[in-house]
Amino acid sequence: MEAFWAFCTATLIPALIKILIALVIFWLGNKLIKFILGLTEKAMGKANLDAGVQSFLKSALKIVLFVVLVFIIISYLGIATTGLAALFASAGVTVGLALQGSLSNLAGGVLILILKPFKVGEYISACGEDGTVTSIEILCTKLITTDNKVVIIPNGALANGNITNYSREEFRRVDLVFGVSYDSDLKLVKNLLQQVGERHELTLKDEEHPVTVFINEFGASSIDFGFRVWCNNADYWTVKWAMMEQVKEAFDANNIEIPFNQLDVHMQNQ
Repeated sequence: MEAFWAFCTATLIPALIKILIALVIFWLGNKLIKFILGLTEKAMGKANLDAGVQSFLKSALKIVLFVVLVFIIISYLGIATTGLAALFASAGVTVGLALQGSLSNLAGGVLILILKPFKVGEYISACGEDGTVTSIEILCTKLITTDNKVVIIPNGALANGNITNYSREEFRRVDLVFGVSYDSDLKLVKNLLQQVGERHELTLKDEEHPVTVFINEFGASSIDFGFRVWCNNADYWTVKWAMMEQVKEAFDANNIEIPFNQLDVHMQNQ
């Protein structure tokens, strides 16, 4: 019994106290990390950094701070950090080989933040997906589609693929094609299209962004007119839908035929 109490006094109780202090250090360290991350977020906000850059840096800083906290606790508990560092290094090589795709995504995230092909809030098309960028994280980028689906794309694929950014420029051109029959008055068709484009309040009419109408192609059953108008980026879909509706109304009012495929069926009595 005396030996047991001696063991408790000399070994067990000090060890439990040390573990308890280590838990307190972890709790305080966690609070300190949250405080540092809060200060960093405010500093980045004042610096007007891009939202994607802020998210990336915050995630990276959080990982680094937690690694430092773990090493502090390990050192306090008396575990040799040199051997542990060597173990982490060898494990890191093994994990790195196993997670080459993740490392590629990490490098892709860094490239995206440096080159800035898109930012949070912009509408892009990439990797076969279209949507508004909601966040740029360490390994992936999140989009939300027009029908409210969340799409997650690995940054490696984004950095190595083609990206179309629809939001970067202030103005955007609406390109449409309208087919009319070969019997139509071409000058009348051209004038009607010109009037529709110039009449809408959201289309631009200056010299740099004119309404353009031209014969695009002589098709098998129609003469196809190209029709181009410019508008503010945010008005693209409104203008496109309005142009299609108003052109159809203008053609109907002036008896301009829009050809469509027809099938003639001949019945023969036997």
